[in-house]
Amino acid sequence: QLQAFGGGLVQAGGSLRLSCVASGGTFSSYVMGWFRQAPGLEREFAAAISWNGSIIYYTDSVKGRFTISRDNAKNTLYLQMSSLKPEDTAVYYCAAFRPELSWIQVRRTLPTGGVDNWGKGTLVTVSS
Repeated sequence: QLQAFGGGLVQAGGSLRLSCVASGGTFSSYVMGWFRQAPGLEREFAAAISWNGSIIYYTDSVKGRFTISRDNAKNTLYLQMSSLKPEDTAVYYCAAFRPELSWIQVRRTLPTGGVDNWGKGTLVTVSS
């Protein structure tokens, strides 16, 4: 199971850090990712991180502003968000990709085809 938390209301230009705690599985066996879904829109990919954190991939809209990281000892995934914009307002979800997928396969299945398990989302609201 995955549980994301840390969302809230923040002014444009501000920062927020999301966390996602995993339980019931071997966290280090999964490529992990963050997705977001704005009202009325489809869920979109934001960032992904490989099993040991050595490979990271961001969608262009968050590159340079968001940082994904993980702590396998704590079974926790993070998303540090800075320079937030109103268009970043969304429910943010953490996700575990299917464990049998390679990194290249994960990339090919984006945005959501390779996800094995979704966490409950956390709402981020960025005011202008």
